[in-house]
Amino acid sequence: MKWRWLLWLLVGGPIAVFSIWALVDNARLYVITLLNGLTLASLYFIVASGFTLVFGLMRNVNLAHGSLYLLGGYVAYVVADRTGWWILALAAGFAVAALGGLLIQLLVLRHMQGQELRQTLVTIALSIVIADLLLWTFTGQVHQMEAPAWLQGPIRDLPLIRAYSAYRLSLLGFGVVIGLGLWWLLTRTRVGMMIRAGVDDRGMLSASGVNVNMVFAITFMLGAGLAGLGGVIGAVELSMVPGEDTRLLLASLIVVIVGGMGSVPGAAIGSAILGLAETYGLAYAPTYSVVFTFVILILVLAFRPRGIMGKAVA
Repeated sequence: MKWRWLLWLLVGGPIAVFSIWALVDNARLYVITLLNGLTLASLYFIVASGFTLVFGLMRNVNLAHGSLYLLGGYVAYVVADRTGWWILALAAGFAVAALGGLLIQLLVLRHMQGQELRQTLVTIALSIVIADLLLWTFTGQVHQMEAPAWLQGPIRDLPLIRAYSAYRLSLLGFGVVIGLGLWWLLTRTRVGMMIRAGVDDRGMLSASGVNVNMVFAITFMLGAGLAGLGGVIGAVELSMVPGEDTRLLLASLIVVIVGGMGSVPGAAIGSAILGLAETYGLAYAPTYSVVFTFVILILVLAFRPRGIMGKAVA
């Protein structure tokens, strides 16, 4: 128990000292960076929550998750450009990524259950193929969607920071709604009960008359659809460009490792830690910002190998 208090002191002490110094030095920069970190964390959570369902809960290694993010963003860009309907683009990005995830599950991963190495190699290959097809179709040009009209422009007259992007602030709402929806699905519904039961004992669930393959396919679709949904949101906030798939896949892996496999609250905590570390690092120590991510990984793997909210195997 003593080492836990020592760990909290070693981690929390420098953070508290930095926060006090930053607030005194430039409170506006500190608060804006805090909001930027939380909104970035919301995007990471939306994408990583889908990865948590597929990798953390179902134990399926899908390293094509980042490519599904990119696919959803590009599809949404095309739909929004031709129709002008942002909501339709949002639905299209989710649906196409979900369909792509379903095909990956039915045609590939379904036949490799429990074979993590094969899943890893095959999904890496799929990721490369999908990314190259998207590069061939959309070239290397940067694509960026416009935010919906009701979220364009800044929110003004805010205390201290004066103005902040309405769209970026809305990401917090997106993250909260999706997080609560996933928590309700997994803990309060029959489908969630079947998903958790299938992960724990696939054979027993199948013997009880449940179509396990269908349950897992639906779960995989939802996880892939969330990646596509994140791609739509990222197409407005971060733009779509080759390489974003790798970045978001790496972020999802870090979130799952830090937060704990299969835990939606853990994904939220991991996303917040990663988002804040990235934005504060870029704002106050841009040369060494990437170091903070690896320091977090080292601390978590050293003291909480299963993640902050991870459960020990009985």
